[in-house]
Amino acid sequence: MLCLTDVLVTRTAGTPARPPGPPSLLTAVPDPYPLYRVLRTHHPLVYDEPFGAWLVSRYDDVRAALADPRLVPLPGDGPRVAPEADRFLGRALRGPALTALTAAVERGAYVLANRLAAREEADLVAEFCDWLPTATAVAALGLPYEETARVHRWCRTGLGRSGGGRPELGAFLGPLMARRRAHPGGDLLSVLCAARTDDGPLPDETVTELVGTLLGAAGGTTARALASFLANLLDHPGQLSALRARPELTAGAWAESLRRDPPLHIVLRRAVEPVGAIPAGDTVACLLGAAGRDPERFTDPDRYDAFRPDPDPLAPEAEAEALVARLTAEHGLRALLTALPGLRRAQGARRMPEDLVHRSPRTLAVRT
Repeated sequence: MLCLTDVLVTRTAGTPARPPGPPSLLTAVPDPYPLYRVLRTHHPLVYDEPFGAWLVSRYDDVRAALADPRLVPLPGDGPRVAPEADRFLGRALRGPALTALTAAVERGAYVLANRLAAREEADLVAEFCDWLPTATAVAALGLPYEETARVHRWCRTGLGRSGGGRPELGAFLGPLMARRRAHPGGDLLSVLCAARTDDGPLPDETVTELVGTLLGAAGGTTARALASFLANLLDHPGQLSALRARPELTAGAWAESLRRDPPLHIVLRRAVEPVGAIPAGDTVACLLGAAGRDPERFTDPDRYDAFRPDPDPLAPEAEAEALVARLTAEHGLRALLTALPGLRRAQGARRMPEDLVHRSPRTLAVRT
């Protein structure tokens, strides 16, 4: 249940009063962090009229809101993988399929990193972060290599439940699924085609749904999170050198980046029944970007510390998606450090993110 302490809204005759609050989220671009501090300190729960949602900004409140069954995902804004689908994916990503996925991430990371080795400068966002999740998906699913560009387009445009490319993806996967059902292999697509429920094997439509949600996540959240992760380490060369010597600490460094700079700053929920001062039917904006820098939860929260003992990021993505993202980050960093031993930030202006919801570097110029 929400910890709505020091709430600055009241109820009158059953209708919530919505007094003036801080400036709207819509005014917080390109730097939302000053507003986040005001919200956490003075307006832990407040209705943002221009944005059209209640804002929840403290770490404990956001964690509680994400777990509250009275607050459900909005259509198109919920988890990219539904809970039942995540269970299938979680079971699929074990044993030989996990080995194949890990090998696919590692192979794709080294191919991309080695392409940059002969260059003096490169943009890691456009030439590494945007492509590694796609290359991983193609290899792990056992898709034809020559279709990588088409798969990359699907990843970049998104293939959620309402993705416009779903029929095209279904037509593309149809012959591949038929072959996997007849002659399964060790790739993830074969594992999904072989998965069964009480009613029998997963139908093609469900397999397409699972593949589509993973592709959409790979092209969006994972790519943005990887860009922020690499930017944080390049901004702290001492920590980067320490990870070069002790790569087993990379998972913690990745979690710390998700805490400090989550790729998704706002997750929307709708109240299906009253939650404290929030009436049924209203929208709640869980501010991950504010919660991750809550000084009541984290010491020196604005500082990136790859070795922070308890980063504990608020990550609403499904377990299978989180696994793929973590493997991408760990093997991506290892490949870059191996192929580009002199990797460092290039001089010049940095392009800051302009999107409040999805935040990550738009470019990441480096010298190799």
